[in-house]
Amino acid sequence: MVWLWWAMNRFPALALMLCLPIACLWAWSGDSAHAAAKAEPKTKDLGSAKDWSAYVAGEKPALICYVVGHPAKSLPAKLKRGRIALQVTHRPAEKAFNVVSFELGYTAKPGSSADLEVDGKKFSLFTNKDAAWTPDAASDKAVTIALEKGHNATLKATSEHGTQTTDTYALDGFGHVLGLADKACNVKR
Repeated sequence: MVWLWWAMNRFPALALMLCLPIACLWAWSGDSAHAAAKAEPKTKDLGSAKDWSAYVAGEKPALICYVVGHPAKSLPAKLKRGRIALQVTHRPAEKAFNVVSFELGYTAKPGSSADLEVDGKKFSLFTNKDAAWTPDAASDKAVTIALEKGHNATLKATSEHGTQTTDTYALDGFGHVLGLADKACNVKR
């Protein structure tokens, strides 16, 4: 180490040539980390009620507001599954409101549909990989209204292995947290 100190004091240009690239690399990595952190949207918890929570992510004009809930009961009970959730999302900048999706916790049977029933009202959803979706904006709105006014929602779907599943959601609190998401994204009902 003594020789390095001696060389840097004796030849300042050498010191500059050795240290400048290191300083630039250090500064660049700090800037990129800062930029990456800045680019990642921040999520804010808007509130919860029973099994439901509302969140907002990003900043105007690209806000994303969403409601998430998990089933009160899933059958078959001993089946190992990933995340199971119902989500309703608003993306005002994209003019997408009440987008309904279900995370199934497994890969669905290709080409299959999922059947949703909300207090006797039936809806057909399409599946794609590990999720089920309403087919269009009109269905999104109809399902969201049914969820808001309903008491229970049941989703039946089939895995790629042929296992039939049933997830039952208690809707107590859904309307309240949907109101929080609506307010954050300025959605009028």
